[in-house]
Amino acid sequence: MSSTAERVITKFEKNFVDEVVDKGSKIFPEDYMKTIMACMQCGTCVGSCPSGRRTSWNIRQIFLKTQRGLREDVLKDQDLWNCTTCYTCHERCPRQVKTTDLVRVLRNIAVSEGHMLDRHVMVCNLLLQHGHAVPINDKIKATRKKLSMDMVPPTVHKHPDSLKEVNRILEETGFTKLVKKER
Repeated sequence: MSSTAERVITKFEKNFVDEVVDKGSKIFPEDYMKTIMACMQCGTCVGSCPSGRRTSWNIRQIFLKTQRGLREDVLKDQDLWNCTTCYTCHERCPRQVKTTDLVRVLRNIAVSEGHMLDRHVMVCNLLLQHGHAVPINDKIKATRKKLSMDMVPPTVHKHPDSLKEVNRILEETGFTKLVKKER
């Protein structure tokens, strides 16, 4: 038996699509989540995807693997993060598959199991450290000044005492725990 066939057989989880529907139904309507089963691999989503023109993003493959129960392949697939959530595929799907919402659910499952890209962990750590995913540096301050804006926006940067509040929210929502799991 080939290694690909062995991988498919040993890594198959028949209830994965049900798990996606179940977990997604906590956020979105259940009927939205069940649309993943209506995907017929027509390619309209891929053909209209702006990310697909510049990356290897192919939601058809992700959905097919999800339908077939290839859980680990889906959750570890770095391409899962190429979706920009523009909703173009969602709007054009002839079967009304709620593509973008399903991608968000798959990402949530991936993150909850420790599959997050290094660049996302970096941004999350910036948020934990500074209360912002993009800290204000001297170059940004100079640009803001040129635009007649306050050099420091009215955020945690201007009110550093607020960082404690931001971190409390991140802790209480479980965000901190997810990011620490990635370190």
